[in-house]
Amino acid sequence: MTEKTLLIVAHAPSDNTRRLVESILTGARQASGDTVEVIFKAPLEATPADVLAADAIVLGTTENLAYMSGALKDFFDRCYYPVLEKKQGLPCAAFIRAGQDGTGTCRAIQSIVTGLRWSWVQEPLILKGQWDAGFLDQVEELGKFMAAALDSGII
Repeated sequence: MTEKTLLIVAHAPSDNTRRLVESILTGARQASGDTVEVIFKAPLEATPADVLAADAIVLGTTENLAYMSGALKDFFDRCYYPVLEKKQGLPCAAFIRAGQDGTGTCRAIQSIVTGLRWSWVQEPLILKGQWDAGFLDQVEELGKFMAAALDSGII
């Protein structure tokens, strides 16, 4: 019986970014145990109710013009105030698929998360440069870590 929810909100506009989402879901589901439900929502489909029901969240985005995707920004715009006072301390993590260096994207996400008063479980994972199949292993490990930490009560 599930008692906790790990919400993954990730923008995946390309084949490779969809592969990243599949990998993080695979990792999270492998490590979720019986107590954690893993839910994926595209940013344009995720609602404040999804965040309010979550016990931890992973954010995923592409780097677009040194910023997060418009879809993830839209998610934050719609969810910020409805969850602000109710989800302070929400454990979170992020992964960024960056063709360049990802620093602008990372800074923008960190700024919003700071405003929400969510708690970083680890620094955002920046997958930068040319596509590397090793990115799949990195996000799978992130998914495993988040689900296992939630399952064990560490977060």
